[in-house]
Amino acid sequence: MNILITTIFEYPHEGGLSSHITTLKKGLISRGHTVDVLSFSQFPLLKKKMLAQAPGFLLNKMKQGSGQLFNDKQRQKILAASIKSLNKHYDVINAQDIFATLASIESGIPTVQTVHGYYSFEAVSRGALLPDSEEDLTIRELERKAYRCAAKVVTVDQRIKEYIHHLAHIKADTIKNFIDVTAFKPESAKREQTRQAFQIPLHKKMLFVPRRMTEKNGVIYPLLALPEVLETYEDTLLVYAGTGEQLTRLKETAARLKLTDSVLFIGSVPFENMHNLYEASDIVLIPSVHSHGVEEATSISALEAMSCRSPVIASAIGGLKEIIVDGEDGILVEEKNSKALAHSILTLLHDPHFASTIASRARTKMEGEYSHLCAAERFEIAYNEVL
Repeated sequence: MNILITTIFEYPHEGGLSSHITTLKKGLISRGHTVDVLSFSQFPLLKKKMLAQAPGFLLNKMKQGSGQLFNDKQRQKILAASIKSLNKHYDVINAQDIFATLASIESGIPTVQTVHGYYSFEAVSRGALLPDSEEDLTIRELERKAYRCAAKVVTVDQRIKEYIHHLAHIKADTIKNFIDVTAFKPESAKREQTRQAFQIPLHKKMLFVPRRMTEKNGVIYPLLALPEVLETYEDTLLVYAGTGEQLTRLKETAARLKLTDSVLFIGSVPFENMHNLYEASDIVLIPSVHSHGVEEATSISALEAMSCRSPVIASAIGGLKEIIVDGEDGILVEEKNSKALAHSILTLLHDPHFASTIASRARTKMEGEYSHLCAAERFEIAYNEVL
């Protein structure tokens, strides 16, 4: 089968969507399919700047959100034209966002849409749209249209499936997020090498936050929990890997709390290096929060950490509750509760045997339930159903 994966976003880029595409492609290829990706990254630079970036920037100066909607529609137009110009036959398209779906169905090729979240609500959450504005309502209507026009809709968790049923009155399939368990695996031999590469002292307790720095990812809460942890374990280092609009706030808060020496911002890390950082960590933190109606889906960062046999502490919201059994293969804490987060961190640091036990159980779960090979087989079934 010839499969085309489409998105109006950059690929590869930082975040779960990019990881999803990379891992799905690998799984499908292993099953004998040909897979290509068409994304915003492949459009000519001048066209991107002149048609789908600069105009929106200027429009946003006049009215917040108008530029977001304009740019997304422009990306849709460019993507649609690019698909039609391809000199290759594709049996099916797997679109990764609503605008890619609307662009893909113009080609007449059967289109399966994978839904990773709540498009309009997430735009509101990151400040790109004003809630219930004309632009927000327009994007919600475009969501409804995309879901109804796709030959099949696949969601990454049950809550998004329910959201789509409520919004568009259609029945979607659920294929949980997944990872390449052969790439994300325990490799303790690289721990020292990784720490040296990122200038993380070997004697430090490393708390790792592998998150894009957006409000919904709750990245401020590990920082607020850190002072209590440092009272008992003064040689603790909080390490952030990622970029985003919350970075300035984090740095300012660290300075205000006099924590600068105990926090390290390493920026965006290539996908192929992430497994080394999980292995180098003592604890991985996934502190997601509700933000403007948005909940964390089945976090790929959590799956990757668990597959690397790293103990994970996550907020008890959304898809995180679907993958972690509290006290069995990870720790769940109340969202936005920095005191509860600090307590859980201290529990794992106090009891390395318990931390190791839940991490080992997590690895076993990843091997059995979240392999990209199993997910690729399920997507293959979905593609065949629309052909």
